[in-house]
Amino acid sequence: MQWNSRRFLLSLLITVIICKWFPSPAIGESSIARSSEYHVQRRLLAHTMSDQKHLTYPSSPKSDQVDNYHGTQVADPYRPLENPDSQETQAWVEAQNKVTFGYLNEIPAREKIKQRLTKLWDYEKYSIPFKEGDRYFFFKNDGLQNQSVLYTLTSLNGESKVLLDPNKLSADGTVALSGIAITEDGKHLAYGLSTSGSDWQEWKVRDIATAKDLQDHLKWIKFSGASWTHDGKGFFYSRYDEPNEKTKLEDVNYYQKLFYHKLGTPQSEDILIYHRSDKKEWGFNGGVTEDGHYLIVSVWLGTDHKNLVFYKDLTHSNDSVTELISEFDADYSFIDHDESVFYFRTDLDAPRGRVIAIDTKNPAKGNWREIIPQGAETLESVGIINNQFVADYLNNARSQIKIFDLKGVFVREVELPGIGSAGGFNGKRHDTETFYSFTSFTVPGTIYRYNLVSGKSELFRQPKVDFNPNDYETKQVFYHSKDGTQVPMFITHKKGIKLDGNNPTYLYGYGGFNVSITPSFSVSSLIWMEMGGVYAIPNIRGGGEYGEEWHQAGTKLKKQNVFDDFIGAAEWLISNNYTKSNKLAIGGGSNGGLLVGACMTQRPDLFGAALPAVGVMDMLRFHKFTIGWAWTSEYGSSENPEEFKVLYAYSPLHKLVGGTAYPATMITTADHDDRVVPAHSFKFAAALQTAHTGNAPVLIRIETKAGHGAGKPTTKIIEEAADKWSFLVRTLDMKV
Repeated sequence: MQWNSRRFLLSLLITVIICKWFPSPAIGESSIARSSEYHVQRRLLAHTMSDQKHLTYPSSPKSDQVDNYHGTQVADPYRPLENPDSQETQAWVEAQNKVTFGYLNEIPAREKIKQRLTKLWDYEKYSIPFKEGDRYFFFKNDGLQNQSVLYTLTSLNGESKVLLDPNKLSADGTVALSGIAITEDGKHLAYGLSTSGSDWQEWKVRDIATAKDLQDHLKWIKFSGASWTHDGKGFFYSRYDEPNEKTKLEDVNYYQKLFYHKLGTPQSEDILIYHRSDKKEWGFNGGVTEDGHYLIVSVWLGTDHKNLVFYKDLTHSNDSVTELISEFDADYSFIDHDESVFYFRTDLDAPRGRVIAIDTKNPAKGNWREIIPQGAETLESVGIINNQFVADYLNNARSQIKIFDLKGVFVREVELPGIGSAGGFNGKRHDTETFYSFTSFTVPGTIYRYNLVSGKSELFRQPKVDFNPNDYETKQVFYHSKDGTQVPMFITHKKGIKLDGNNPTYLYGYGGFNVSITPSFSVSSLIWMEMGGVYAIPNIRGGGEYGEEWHQAGTKLKKQNVFDDFIGAAEWLISNNYTKSNKLAIGGGSNGGLLVGACMTQRPDLFGAALPAVGVMDMLRFHKFTIGWAWTSEYGSSENPEEFKVLYAYSPLHKLVGGTAYPATMITTADHDDRVVPAHSFKFAAALQTAHTGNAPVLIRIETKAGHGAGKPTTKIIEEAADKWSFLVRTLDMKV
């Protein structure tokens, strides 16, 4: 859709590990009143776990650390685990993995699940093709390749040529392609590489005709794409100062700078375009307009969906950067321009989104014009193709694509193949064709070619997966949360299941950072459903399904709404006889790990198992590591007295109570995660194992040479998915 550096950036900044093909797990624990219902549920779980060997957990390094938060003394005994490089932490990691994999190795179904996952995963996967110059570009994975390969071809029916194969950059697939930018004439490729899942990138340049790299090599890049000037002589990018090599995976990231790199020159000669020494938290992302006339600079501040917009006229080399929007009052996503008139998608005075026009010659707010008003649906993004606005909406978490003329007059709605998620619709101003991908819970990502003149779609690429989609069904239900708010939930399972309360159910959630969870295909989830499991996803507050109001209703002092929504989903599934507590597992990763951790601390009676992944578990110290400070716009900060009270009230690490029987839990994290540093999971695992009573296993699985999730090799994804489902097969007493 629109050139949207800000949304691209936020997808990197926010704590998201929402891999559509591999939904991540989650966590949590807590204290609750010792009600009779609680004891009944725990006895049921104890019976389920009675045949499982009692585990002995490694001792954890401790200290006498106590912090004073506005007069409240808070102990942090596992502070030593914040240092991932210390000998005691590394010994602890090794000992924990020994216990975890010892447990997993004894599960008979584990190898069978892994084999089935591998078989299902082995199908060709295509990305949406796009065009630059006289070439098309697309990604393809033959099936089990660790990383997808970038191809180019001169016609859609011609023979494709490998342009860049990341699998050849490392033996184990842990070097991943993290970003690309291609010149207007299709002659040069700038590409970013990430090693072992780190957010730190190195960028290089490749000659497309020869597939050979040039001498250009840029480092210390993070949370940035690249955007070429129209003449192809260089590109804009953002970077930080060189970090301390020993602590670069933990140190806080401040003072990002926007540079211009001229092709063929060393990075030391790059031209500084913009920075603010007085605004250490400001970040900058620059994108060149399609006609090459302007550099649009989106200024971000954390993960708050409010940004500034500056611009620079590239036709006059001496022109400075001009401030167009200088208040953080709303989200402004640049679409395109007609001479001095800039088009934006914004939520200013329109929480579900609208399109406005700003004339840079008369930029005062009183002169702004509304082109497409806010509708009942949520406007996600907009682009201009075939001289028309192509608008991507969400209608009850389902994709809806509408086309308008440049005056904002409705033309047509794109007829999609079904109820699901559509993405793509990229292209140039005068293109008459575009491509999009469509997916749902039972439809693998399928590529369509769309004719913008006739309004017709035709199948372009359809994957072949070894399953029958007609064996499954999806329904969308609506339930009421604690405060009466109506929340939608997708439920997918095999046709013909009995609603007798005995179905193993996996409830997945996220609930934050304006991220929308929409229908998508997942081989991992398919395995779960093949084994008889129910897969449920509620669209809880904190997400973006119903616009900025829905998002804000789950942030800062209102974060409890998110947890109430998720608990409400679990209670609905139980009361409607889909499952029962000792058959119900919950999952979520990153911010979703926080979600599940908080829910378990508040209702440990409600869940039979939890699968936490790279969770934000210490809500008092998250802002002290890498980009964590950027999340204070979502969570608040322990440095604020009022926000501290709320954070402390639900922080999973701090709500664990000794002598409590918690659900079976397998925490997952990675040693190279520099988004949500592994200290969150390390400290939570240590505290949980100490507090926990009963026979339910409490494990932590620590992946090596991996990060927050992006770029993870296929082999590691399959292994983790197999371990995840194997853990649930055993702890939920499933018959496989």
